[in-house]
Amino acid sequence: MVRKILKRMSKMTCLATAGIFCMSLPALAADPTASEAMFTINNTWMLVSTFLVFIMHLGFATLEAGLTRAKNTVNILFKNVSILSIGLLTYAICGFNLMYPGDAWIFGKWLGFGGLGVAAPSGAEGLIAYADGAYTYWTDFIFQAMFAATAATIVSGAVAERVKLKSFLIFSVIFVGLVYPFLGSWKWGAGWLDGMGFYDFAGSTLVHSVGGWGALACAIILGPRLGKYVKGTVRAIPGHSMPLATIGVFLLWLGWFGFNGGSVLSANPEAVSYVFVTTTLAAAAGIVGAMIVSEIMQKKPDLSMVLNGSLAGLVGITAGADVVSVMSAIIIGFIAGCLVVFSVIFIDTKLHIDDPVGALSVHLVCGIWGTLAVGIFSAEHSFMTQLIGVLAYGAVAFPSAFIIFSALKATIGVRVTEKEEYQGLDISEHAMESYDGFQIFVTQ
Repeated sequence: MVRKILKRMSKMTCLATAGIFCMSLPALAADPTASEAMFTINNTWMLVSTFLVFIMHLGFATLEAGLTRAKNTVNILFKNVSILSIGLLTYAICGFNLMYPGDAWIFGKWLGFGGLGVAAPSGAEGLIAYADGAYTYWTDFIFQAMFAATAATIVSGAVAERVKLKSFLIFSVIFVGLVYPFLGSWKWGAGWLDGMGFYDFAGSTLVHSVGGWGALACAIILGPRLGKYVKGTVRAIPGHSMPLATIGVFLLWLGWFGFNGGSVLSANPEAVSYVFVTTTLAAAAGIVGAMIVSEIMQKKPDLSMVLNGSLAGLVGITAGADVVSVMSAIIIGFIAGCLVVFSVIFIDTKLHIDDPVGALSVHLVCGIWGTLAVGIFSAEHSFMTQLIGVLAYGAVAFPSAFIIFSALKATIGVRVTEKEEYQGLDISEHAMESYDGFQIFVTQ
């Protein structure tokens, strides 16, 4: 069953940790008797949201390119272009009907499959009657398909600068085509977690944590970049373009208005504008949180930490942007910004897991936090149910990615040679330079 617009009564959401005040949240309902005009408006907003999410892939590409070395830029961009196409095609072939099986459940509410391909119901059933006048079948598909590619994009950043291109693309096909939609069906496809009351508005867990678990598995199997950890010491490997990284973050922030705003699943003016506010304030609070903690821990204001702080706030609010108060959104974002700095440093210096762009901290750690925060800051959702959902997704996403990537390692290999890594993947994997005249044989 595709996600439908749920009628929501006006809510009172309390700031659970302080117990000081409550704020009335807007009703997020769509009119089930929508007119043709409202149907057109709703559908148009959903399509606008779709191309905003599409822009996020440009943001991921520029962010990852900026935070890695110049000799690997072509490789980073190639992966991001490929991931988008893989996500769209696999979602059309099987992913959409795997995530939204309707009544075609095979094993309880755990696994279902509605068949291969996509085909809209005929007549009004695929148009104004499809989602109570909110959007058409085709709009539903293309909006969800843009989400699908994001899970593999998260993995891309964590394995940057040393993964074999072919191995990564094969992994992406399997992970995005099968694992992501299967797990998504548990909540968005009206599966068992949805029945329990688990809540994830736009994907703190379903998209970001799932991608984060995959990134963790792949980074562990792949190992660190050459020269990253030498005799127990951590060597910084700075990215080549902070301007590119900054542009990427602003593009992602822009795209998040479609990511979260589109997840209202209608053009309901009160609901969309409210989600815009909580999303933006959480991102701003994430920046402040990261700024303060990085200043304390590193004694210098770190731009890369602040950039990841904004993304941490965005990931953190994504699960509950429509059900928490404005002040709660600020607190969620601020904590996410603090967490991302602690997490980046801990993963790098203590666990010695090499994550060039901080994907594990931003998407996995803050995705988990944002999902649990729904149970803390929303009076209508249970913390224990949220915790069960987080654990369930981790229990399947991580081992699934680990098995897929381990099988690739045992067969075709997953890592480039030492010579190819030192030379740079632009030359070794693509036989081209990212910047004209860039030195081909480099050792750093």
